[in-house]
Amino acid sequence: MSFHQEKMLNQLAIILLLLPLVHSAGQATKLEIILSKQDFQVGEEMLLVCKATKEGDMTWHKGGEEIDDEDIVSKLDYTTSKLLIKKASLSDGGTYTCMFESEDGHKVDAQSVIYVYEGPSFHGTTTYHEFLEGANGVVPCLGTGQPAVDIAWLKDGELIPSTPGVRVRKMSDNTLHIEKVKRSDAGTYICQAQIRGRAIYKQLPVSVVANAPPTVHIREEVKKVIAGPETNVSLLCLVDGLPKPNITWTLPFEFDPSRHLFNSDRSQLTIQSVVRADFGEYVCTAKNKIAESSATFMLHVFESPEVFLSEDQHSVNVGERVSVSCNVTGHPQPELHWINKQNGEELDTTGRVQAVGGMLEIKEVMPADGGRYSCMAVGISGNASRDVIIQTQPGPPHYLTVTPGPSSVLFTLKTFPINGGAPIKSFVLQWKKSETNKWEESIVAASDILAITNLKPYTKYTVRMAALNDVGQGQFSVDNTVRTEGKQGEPDSPALSTSQAVVEGNSFSVPLQQIENGGSPLLHFNVQYKQETEESKWETLQLPSDVNSVSLKDLAFGSDYHLEVRAINSNGSSVPAMLNFTIAEQPVSSKMTKGTVVGIVILIFLLVFLAVDATCCYRNRCGLLMAVAGKLSRWKDPSLKKVEEGEGTTNGRDVTLKGLSKPRDSIQQSEVQTVSKEAGQLSEVTCDKVPLTKNERLHPTANL
Repeated sequence: MSFHQEKMLNQLAIILLLLPLVHSAGQATKLEIILSKQDFQVGEEMLLVCKATKEGDMTWHKGGEEIDDEDIVSKLDYTTSKLLIKKASLSDGGTYTCMFESEDGHKVDAQSVIYVYEGPSFHGTTTYHEFLEGANGVVPCLGTGQPAVDIAWLKDGELIPSTPGVRVRKMSDNTLHIEKVKRSDAGTYICQAQIRGRAIYKQLPVSVVANAPPTVHIREEVKKVIAGPETNVSLLCLVDGLPKPNITWTLPFEFDPSRHLFNSDRSQLTIQSVVRADFGEYVCTAKNKIAESSATFMLHVFESPEVFLSEDQHSVNVGERVSVSCNVTGHPQPELHWINKQNGEELDTTGRVQAVGGMLEIKEVMPADGGRYSCMAVGISGNASRDVIIQTQPGPPHYLTVTPGPSSVLFTLKTFPINGGAPIKSFVLQWKKSETNKWEESIVAASDILAITNLKPYTKYTVRMAALNDVGQGQFSVDNTVRTEGKQGEPDSPALSTSQAVVEGNSFSVPLQQIENGGSPLLHFNVQYKQETEESKWETLQLPSDVNSVSLKDLAFGSDYHLEVRAINSNGSSVPAMLNFTIAEQPVSSKMTKGTVVGIVILIFLLVFLAVDATCCYRNRCGLLMAVAGKLSRWKDPSLKKVEEGEGTTNGRDVTLKGLSKPRDSIQQSEVQTVSKEAGQLSEVTCDKVPLTKNERLHPTANL
């Protein structure tokens, strides 16, 4: 069985499968042309089947003429007829009519249009094109076919327009025009030829390549490196161009594969363990079929600078002199500079810290001078440096805050003191109670809490601090006076108003005031006092919490006392408020000793004696008062005074001051006179008749 016979049988099989679609007899006669497809290529076998629903005669017609060629038309049965053209030609295309006439004379026909085409084809069309970047490119498409074909261009599935002015467009002669070719224009284009009016087309891939001459770019035309076994240098040659260029290198020395290495495309040359002999020009050349290009590197190889110091560290006391020497080497010879790393400034030949002829000199070291100083070698070949550390004692702490607690004082530093070039490891904390006391101290690590502990609450202290490093102790901060607080919850010390203290006799009182109760109500005050003697003991008393003064009675005269008052609440006792006072000596009139009692008794006796004597004198003109009165009256009378002094006489009788020449009882009444109160004249006084005292009775001859 031939290929065409097999193909015809396949078409018949398709037609037979469609036959059940035709309704059976009994209905109105229907006629239908059945075919496998509508478009046939020249040379293809063309089969048409005409099927009626009733029996009858069938004929085929084209262009109004009956086809009666038995090789073409044949009857399969009374209801089916076929038309078979084994090799279709362009002339076989057209409208085919199947005419049916039944036995009862009923006629019906059916028509079908058949298209026969040839092609399309691309005979003579070039499928590879190369264009120089920036030039105009024209790509032809020679598509042919019958009866006629339409040409279209596509790229990446998108139709290329034929609009005038578009850079990439289809021309009227079906060529593809690319204006000023870019690299992005490269790729695969599709030329599509389609039978006009039918969905029959053919596509032809066309490759477009954009070529570019090579270009060479380098990042550094001049490169400087330091010779040394650890020094590697890479020269990168950035090459561009289409087709991809080949890269070659021209070296200033013989190629050494042990030290000179290329990457895979030879665009990078790496020189390992650079030596002075590697100095020179390196030429990178890129070449493709379009052109070639090159670039030149200039490699400068220098010797690395080195720095030598007389010492790496120098410790010195504040105020002393420092001198450190520095030498630098290299090729070419580098410049020498001294840098103060504390502030980043370069030293010169002026000032207290100087750099003179490679020497670092500090005339009188201060704490701020401590730290790192760098000797730098600066040259074309690079830089090198070495540091020397100058260390001295730290500076005094500034920006210091002192905060007292109940039994401690906390130091807070806003900033650390100047460390003198060596880390501050600890601080010396000192304190004392008064100017006369010696400083006490403790050393606290810089990482610990800076606090003085185990102090007494409610006590004034003078405190200060100094920093310590490996060199020694720095200056102290300024003195700070603080007063420690009370323990948490305990009341503050009571306030005694010493300026208002009162001493009355052997009693003492002083106003009392409680300022802070520690957050809990006061329970009472404990008062104790004693004389300031070794054998004295404390006297104690308790006062209510609302009392406003302390009163002490029955104290010893001429004694010094020490008084202490404590405030008490539920949390404990305050620090005592203390006061010293003195009770003055007792006045004489108020002493009640044995001598006082004897004096009082004698005084009473004298008073009684005077009373009796006065009575005696008044009534009997006798007694001691009478004698005294008479004597006083004689002192007041000048004549009597002369008599007493022995210069005059009274009634011819001699009288002397030191006594009478005669016994008292022999004196006459007229011999003694007194001055009366009324007239101021002397009146006669006679007391010789009555004894003055009991003793006079015992000794009647006693002289006055």
